[in-house]
Amino acid sequence: MPRVLTDEQRDFVAAIGEFCKRECGTKEQRDKLTANGQEQHSRELYAKMAELGWLGIGIPEEYGGAGRGMTDLCLFLEETSYWRAPISGFATTIIAAAAYEKFATEQQKRVVLEGVVGGRVEAISMSEPGAGSDVGALSCRADRTDGGYLINGQKTWCSNAHLADHVLLIARSSREDSKHRGLTQFMVPTNADGLQIKGIDTMGGREVNDLYFTDCFLPDSAVVGTPGQAWTQLMTGLNLERMLLAAMMLGLARRAFDDTLDHVKQREQFGRPIGSFQALKHRIADMATELECARLLLDDVAATIDAAPDEVFARETSMAKLKCTELAKHITLEGMQMMGGYGYATEYGMESLHRASIVSTVYGGTSEIQRDIIGKTYGL
Repeated sequence: MPRVLTDEQRDFVAAIGEFCKRECGTKEQRDKLTANGQEQHSRELYAKMAELGWLGIGIPEEYGGAGRGMTDLCLFLEETSYWRAPISGFATTIIAAAAYEKFATEQQKRVVLEGVVGGRVEAISMSEPGAGSDVGALSCRADRTDGGYLINGQKTWCSNAHLADHVLLIARSSREDSKHRGLTQFMVPTNADGLQIKGIDTMGGREVNDLYFTDCFLPDSAVVGTPGQAWTQLMTGLNLERMLLAAMMLGLARRAFDDTLDHVKQREQFGRPIGSFQALKHRIADMATELECARLLLDDVAATIDAAPDEVFARETSMAKLKCTELAKHITLEGMQMMGGYGYATEYGMESLHRASIVSTVYGGTSEIQRDIIGKTYGL
């Protein structure tokens, strides 16, 4: 089914494809940009995208951005993900930037939002060793002191902190009758005294980090928004986070499908292409149908958000995130199965697509959490 895009959007997607094909279209190019796959973000490639103005797509025009909506952001992430562009820092940067745009002081906005347009990376830190899905259980402390706060505690699974200029930290500044109260957001320079960033080795390479705070002093001017109200502030960003992650995985799933389709058309056994056998032909048909369903869902939710950007669409965005991430995991695994030994070999890339898809059902709220959210919207 043809995608309904404006001429401007169609040209935008085509330009992204042409750029990525030229700059990172081969495994050899991507290996060079990512230290043989160990790094998920290339500053070199990111700087080139900044020069083209793409990194400011979701940033307001007064800060140098394009001021575009959810649909265009999703198109950008879907297409760059399809081409496997190593720009993992973009999603966390835009998620953090949206919080600054809504709640930060003008000075904070100038520093962060203009930096984003220029190619700077930002990070956001919520998870702790004892608080993952249960964000309200955070215990990293922000104790009031003269002229500011002292931060003590550990955060974990912080994506791209090692690349970022700042970490948008959520810490507990007070104990209230509700665990969701007393949380405050802080703008923390990654070179702040008392902050140690230590990488966590993963099957995806260098991507996430532990953060250790030891009497890290932050002035009052580091507070983002209203002290004690971080939970409410975080809830306003759920549309964006879930949709960006869904778009990334839709692009990855499309790539896995196309690579699988190419293989089953070319690979011959028993005197004919293996895709001509019913066992594989029907699996391809099912994958294609599910991809189309996911795309239609994502496009529809993005358009709905663009029509009412101040509303929170908890059910719809959770559905999009759940569908696209689970589908990416399924299609990449099916691709490995249908490609046989080639799917397992690093030379052909399907195994790396599968590794990238697995964590998508965990970060940004696990699939189980998304299902729980959806169920609650039906009164369950």
